[in-house]
Amino acid sequence: MEATTKHLGYLPAPVARMANSPHLLDGFLKISAMFESTTLDPLSREVLIMTIATRNGCHVCVAMHTAKLTALGADADLITSLREQQHQQQPLSDERLEAVRQFTLAVIATAGAVSDDTLRDFTAHGYTPQNALEVVLGIGAYTMSTLANRMTGAPLDEQLAPFA
Repeated sequence: MEATTKHLGYLPAPVARMANSPHLLDGFLKISAMFESTTLDPLSREVLIMTIATRNGCHVCVAMHTAKLTALGADADLITSLREQQHQQQPLSDERLEAVRQFTLAVIATAGAVSDDTLRDFTAHGYTPQNALEVVLGIGAYTMSTLANRMTGAPLDEQLAPFA
């Protein structure tokens, strides 16, 4: 938790609540750090995270990753589309980012048993078989986070209020 506080400048409520299970907190911090070090580019990682966050209804993750997308300089339309994807079925305007979003949803819907065509569609947008497995890692990390946040009723930190 000290590293998180040092990195962000504050201790996020979700991290503090995850600390009720040191194993969960340690697992999440390790797996999310591993996901951040994958060969997926930062915007693709954030699209995956926002896809999981909106799918699982985690308002904390949506706000936190809206802030991260903003810091990355993501287009406002992209951020809005990702935030509203649970309510709208329109594709993202960036075909490559839409490919990672669709692939993430397909992996979840099929419990990983995606078709060869689905994998080909993903790799046709410049992603690799390694990236496909990294999507699985991201799904695991952020499913863990979103479910824990919802279970513990993690509140939105005041630092994230502008991104809610």
